[in-house]
Amino acid sequence: MDSLDGLANDVIACRACPRLVAWREEVAATKRAAYRDWTYWGRPVPGFGDPGARIVVVGLAPAAHGANRTGRMFTGDRSGDFLYASLHRMGLANQPDATGIDDGLVLRDVYITAPVRCAPPQNKPTAAERDACRPFLARELALLNRARVFVALGAIGYDAAATELAVKPRPRFAHGLEVTVPGGPILMCSYHVSQQNTFTGRLTPGMLDQVFQKALAHAGAPSGG
Repeated sequence: MDSLDGLANDVIACRACPRLVAWREEVAATKRAAYRDWTYWGRPVPGFGDPGARIVVVGLAPAAHGANRTGRMFTGDRSGDFLYASLHRMGLANQPDATGIDDGLVLRDVYITAPVRCAPPQNKPTAAERDACRPFLARELALLNRARVFVALGAIGYDAAATELAVKPRPRFAHGLEVTVPGGPILMCSYHVSQQNTFTGRLTPGMLDQVFQKALAHAGAPSGG
């Protein structure tokens, strides 16, 4: 039988995309000056969170000096700071900070994944790289069988989740969009938590909190505490 642990091992071992392998390992070797004392993860990043989650967050890909450094989704960069702070305010995380894999962060009723598991140059995976990674997401979503709500961060996350959930017709991505899959879960959309969006005010803490408040309501999941 498949399992999330088995999937994580397969993800970590993957070397299917030469461009991504070369980039993630180059970044891990050269490092950013601020992190010169770190031993970078430099491998594909598995999903993270509560295996029984009713809310699944679908992002884009690891950041070069974030998850590619720490080995955990949205950990060690400003995007993650923004996301986990919101999850903490909503009662879905035990702390607002995500600095490293051993920082004590625990998620409740939420699981975080991405359609691309390696850090891509300029944060732009190619279509072929997204296709190569797709089986990992398909396996993961099948294993997360309690999921009632999917929250896509950005258009690429939305396209990936909509594909796996067989959303037809597929509305155009928009912040706040909600799509009910017949007989299945609800797919919600938010702008990505990238600095390009959060530093400019395109995505504010209140906007993201509202998305997760609605996700909690749709999921019937307990909040707070």
